[in-house]
Amino acid sequence: MGIKLTFHGAAGTVTGSAYLIQTSRAAVLIDFGLFQGFNNHEDHNHIPATLDVAKLDAVLVTHAHLDHTGRLPLLVRRDFRRPIYATEATIPLTDLILRDSAHLQAMDTERANRKRQRAGEPLQAPLYTAAEVAALMRQFQAVPYGKPVEVAPGILARWVEAGHMLGSASLQLCVQDQGITQRIVFSGDLGPKGAPILHDAVGFDKADIVVMESTYGDRDNKPLPETVREFEALVKNAVAQRSKILVPVFAVGRTQLLLYLLALMFRRRVVPKFPIYLDSPMAVEATKIYWEHLDLFDAEFQALNARRPVLADLDTLKATPTAQDSMALNPLPGPLMILAGAGMCTGGRILHHLKQNLWRDNTRVLIVGYQGEGSLGRRLVEGAEQVSIFGEKIAVRATIHTLNGFSAHAGQTELLRWFGQMAHCRPRLFLTHGEARGREPLARLIQQRHGVIAELPELGTVAHLNQPVGQCRESC
Repeated sequence: MGIKLTFHGAAGTVTGSAYLIQTSRAAVLIDFGLFQGFNNHEDHNHIPATLDVAKLDAVLVTHAHLDHTGRLPLLVRRDFRRPIYATEATIPLTDLILRDSAHLQAMDTERANRKRQRAGEPLQAPLYTAAEVAALMRQFQAVPYGKPVEVAPGILARWVEAGHMLGSASLQLCVQDQGITQRIVFSGDLGPKGAPILHDAVGFDKADIVVMESTYGDRDNKPLPETVREFEALVKNAVAQRSKILVPVFAVGRTQLLLYLLALMFRRRVVPKFPIYLDSPMAVEATKIYWEHLDLFDAEFQALNARRPVLADLDTLKATPTAQDSMALNPLPGPLMILAGAGMCTGGRILHHLKQNLWRDNTRVLIVGYQGEGSLGRRLVEGAEQVSIFGEKIAVRATIHTLNGFSAHAGQTELLRWFGQMAHCRPRLFLTHGEARGREPLARLIQQRHGVIAELPELGTVAHLNQPVGQCRESC
């Protein structure tokens, strides 16, 4: 059989990351994420027929986001009991994200089954349950950054910083089979250079095979320092106007970044301290996990925290764990800021705050993440004058601000720089985790700059890796 690489996800789309490495004596799965955000994506959220779970030796996880971990609980139903390797910080974040996913699926299924029951149709089960998530998490084993770990016969794996979220990693596999040795690199999701809190992506200097994300392969994101200055100016003006500031947030990553920026503003007296409410139980738990891993934060944070704990600057931050706590925010006057999920305004507590405040002209809404097509967040960004929330028409008199530079993904220039470290080896390159608009322009640029022709696999593509490639053939 030799060495085979099968693309079970993130091939022609930006979700569902899943790659299978097989040799004559081992099988290892890299990530197993949910498909999200396109028509009929639910049809792909299963175990592929060609993936023999019984033959898997291990699963390697690059980071905790749902599009990289969201199908893992399905393995439990197939009696998968082998190790799942991930960095130490990735494990509790994966647990948090999968528990939330199971909870949402249970609620969605219950709601849908009530309609099915009334229609006399068969009831359905959720994709997986909280109990299956708990069983899965017992199989995780923590790995350090930078140290090779034997994950299966003939396969060594090394995790290095990817700069995308806490615990995120790129992987280098040294795969040996039947006299063939291949260094196979998986980028995972790469973060932007210079992002606050996190270390920058590290990368590798040698590779025979590269599987690389291309989410923003067609463009560079807005420079982060410019976005930070815009954020500071908006907050400063809103506080001066005694406004309520509503921020729809994603619980993991974006929330912690904004809290850090607010702490810096308070420390540097850019703005006087004002009340901040973290109105998302998941974001509260994620923030605790972040603060339990301060050793993974970058040098700038470490220096600031050594002079005075950053948390001391956030003494006006309050968590609102219960629904009653959240409702108690309604009558409070500004200035104040409410950080609440969901990030695209598709559900969660932010909907209640928008219903109570969108029609007030002294409300500010800060959009700090991508808003999917059809979402309430997208309608606000596009300038809707009236929206429907819980079946009620709400006038939009609030000021809507959009900040586009807080992406956790590297832009085109940074992707080219990351690949450039290995380009002298002339590796075989597969571009994944990107739509056509992202990976096709990136493929053209890499060919022009480095003479490497990128392959663009589709779902189910099988690549045979039995021939020596590249110009860095010394043993790994």
